[in-house]
Amino acid sequence: MRIVIAEDDALLREGLALLLRAESLDVVATAEDPGGFLDAVDAQRPDVAIVDVRMPPTHTDEGITAAVEARRRLPGLAVLVLSAYVEQAFAGDLLAQGSARLGYLLKERVGRVEEFLEALYRVADGGTAIDPEVVAQLLTRGRPDTRLERLSPRERDVLALMAEGLGNAAIAERLVVSDGAVHKHIRNIFAKLDLPPTDRTDRRVAAVLHFLEDTRRRG
Repeated sequence: MRIVIAEDDALLREGLALLLRAESLDVVATAEDPGGFLDAVDAQRPDVAIVDVRMPPTHTDEGITAAVEARRRLPGLAVLVLSAYVEQAFAGDLLAQGSARLGYLLKERVGRVEEFLEALYRVADGGTAIDPEVVAQLLTRGRPDTRLERLSPRERDVLALMAEGLGNAAIAERLVVSDGAVHKHIRNIFAKLDLPPTDRTDRRVAAVLHFLEDTRRRG
């Protein structure tokens, strides 16, 4: 796995590089600003980019903008975005680009090495990894769409774990229920969110994007 790190905090940037190299992962470049990051993507053709949301010069959304541009230049690039705290609009914008090979984690999660590495591998393998705290805050803020109110507490738990990127077996293990129960809950979620079967839309992704986009719009 070839990795590029884009982080303006030198201590965190070098700490991430040391952590990943200690896990025998190939950190091929690090960058402190969006321009350096995009140059590294062009030169190194990495498999994964780890990108801070807020980077110079304005420390607003440069990281998200650079990540979107990097995926345009290198289709299929896996991106794991790091943020100091939950930023609803940025999380929604990130997932609006499509959920495959994308992750959004709070920086505090890096200190939980096993969880951080699990998220990194999941994104590199084509999945989605959304920080549980991000999911929790997006689920509880605003909630203006009455369709979300139709969900039972257990269905909301399942949707939250879906948003983290977990598959059905992992959800069943986390909630200590059967696979069949998870399938039933997901069918109910699709029905209550008015998501009929279609060849053009992944209903699992649509369910997650539904509440993220709704929260972003009302936030």
